[in-house]
Amino acid sequence: MKLGIVGTGNIVSWIAPNLASWGIDVVAISGTPRSEETMLRMADEYGASGRYTDWHDVVGDPNVDTVYVAVPNFLHYDVCEAALLAGKDVVCEKPLTSDYEETEKLSELARANGRFLWEAIVTTRQPNFKNVQRLLPRIGTIKMVSSTFSQYSSRYDAFRAGTVLPAFDPAKAGGALMDLGLYTLTFTLALFGEPRAARYLPNIDRNIDTSGVAILEYDGFTAINVCAKDSGAPNRSVIQGIDGWIQMESAPNSCGAVTLHLNDGTEEFYDDCLDNMWEAEWRSFKAQQDAGDLQACYKELDASLLVNRIQNSIRIQAGVLFPTDKV
Repeated sequence: MKLGIVGTGNIVSWIAPNLASWGIDVVAISGTPRSEETMLRMADEYGASGRYTDWHDVVGDPNVDTVYVAVPNFLHYDVCEAALLAGKDVVCEKPLTSDYEETEKLSELARANGRFLWEAIVTTRQPNFKNVQRLLPRIGTIKMVSSTFSQYSSRYDAFRAGTVLPAFDPAKAGGALMDLGLYTLTFTLALFGEPRAARYLPNIDRNIDTSGVAILEYDGFTAINVCAKDSGAPNRSVIQGIDGWIQMESAPNSCGAVTLHLNDGTEEFYDDCLDNMWEAEWRSFKAQQDAGDLQACYKELDASLLVNRIQNSIRIQAGVLFPTDKV
């Protein structure tokens, strides 16, 4: 994988220093004229020869076979579309887009051109998530599910002071559901599939959801998904069945240790967590690309489409609206 990175934000600084050890070469990176100094420093650190202040140059770089899209949500569609049309594979930070029709278009474009399109959502690729999937049949009929990701945002102080950064800007597809809420939805939907009904109850301030609760109704049980960027709380996921329960003591992105509790008193503890929370997904991307396994990629893409459709539907129904929304 010869990677071109679009973006110089925090997520890039957390992931990119590890890519070489996972067998991935960073060959190009782009920022903006304003972030040129940061881009050049990162290029030196990662050994990228392609150094640009316009993302179009990464997409057009002949040395790049895969584009990593790590810019604010509202820019995802344009960069992904251009990269796929240029014959590149694409890794896009979550969410793929903030508009389901746009996400569908990207999916169709990738499939029509035989390109890989991965959403960089870590949850379902974590070893401990696979432990949850494996243990699920042992707790019997499901009766209740809860998943919480609450984290006081470093950008919320600015929001409280009157400065609206992209994380809280409806014009840039911000808000709690589009960020932390995506992890809780992914956790629940990947385990139980599409619900028969769903709704979102947000706390809205200045037309954006700073926190909220997504309620997914299934036959026989309800799943409660809490996301908050305006307050902190213990993060955990609990799945309750008639024969026991499964508990994961972490946010559903890192997927920490998992404990199985059975009604007969049995307790089993599992923790296959990797040192770096992004390692499993990037190794998965590379393995699929190396094997040419488009079928595995598109299966994951179908899962991303379901999450994206539910996420944007309940957001719009709750009155959290973005410029791309067709209401």
